[in-house]
Amino acid sequence: MQFDILTIFPQFFESSLQVSLLGKAITQKKLNVALHNFRDFATDKHKTVDDVPYGGGPGMVLKPEPLVNTIESISGKKKSKCILLTPRGTLFNQKMARQMAKLDQLILICGRYEGVDERVCELVVDEEISIGDYVLNGGEVAALVLLETVARLIPGVLGNEASLSHESFNEGLLEYPQYTRPPELRGLKVPKVLLSGNHKEIEAWRGSQAIKMTKKRRPDLLKKLQNEKKPAKEPT
Repeated sequence: MQFDILTIFPQFFESSLQVSLLGKAITQKKLNVALHNFRDFATDKHKTVDDVPYGGGPGMVLKPEPLVNTIESISGKKKSKCILLTPRGTLFNQKMARQMAKLDQLILICGRYEGVDERVCELVVDEEISIGDYVLNGGEVAALVLLETVARLIPGVLGNEASLSHESFNEGLLEYPQYTRPPELRGLKVPKVLLSGNHKEIEAWRGSQAIKMTKKRRPDLLKKLQNEKKPAKEPT
C-alpha cells in the first residue's frame, strides 16, 4: 500500500518511519511511505505556502496552489483516497481504519496555521478527518496516528495477526485485562481462571471482562453495540 504525506515539515516523520513495526514493514516493502514537501510546488519564487485570510482575522491560511499541484502530481492509484487532517473533520475510528487498509493509496494532508483554503477541499480532498476534539499545532501528529493505525491492518505488517481479533474496538468493546509473570506482585494476584488451562472458561472470562471494562469506561460503545443488535421493528 502507498502512503503519501503532504507536509512542510518532512523531518517530523524521519525517526518514526525507521523504528518498531512501522520501520520494519517499510524495510520489508509491506508498505511504502513518501513524504512530499508541498512548498516545492509553490508558484512564486519565494516558495510561499501561506497568506492572510480574505475577510480579515488572525493567523495565516495555507494557499491552494501548492497543495493541489502536489496532489495532482502523485495521485493516480486505482483505489486512492485523499484526506485532510483537521479538527473539523469526522472523528477517526477503527472501522474507518479497516476501510482505508483496503485502498491502494492513502494521501494525507497535514494542515497548518489557521487552516487550508476551502478550494483545496472542493478540488482534491475526499474526506476530512479529526483524531479528537482538540487542536494541534499541525496535522503531522494526526497523520502519524492514521498511518500507524491503518498500516498495522495490512497483511504481513504485524508479527501475529491473530492479535488483531482481540484488540479494543474490534468487536465494539474495549479489550479485556491482560496479565503476565509473575503470578503475584505486591499482594495482587493473577485471576485464577487464567492459570487454569481451561480455554473455554478463559474465553468466557475475557468476554465478561471486556463487557465490564467497556461499561465502566466507555458506556457509549456498549449502548451503540446493544442498539446495533436490536432486531429491526416490523412495519406497522
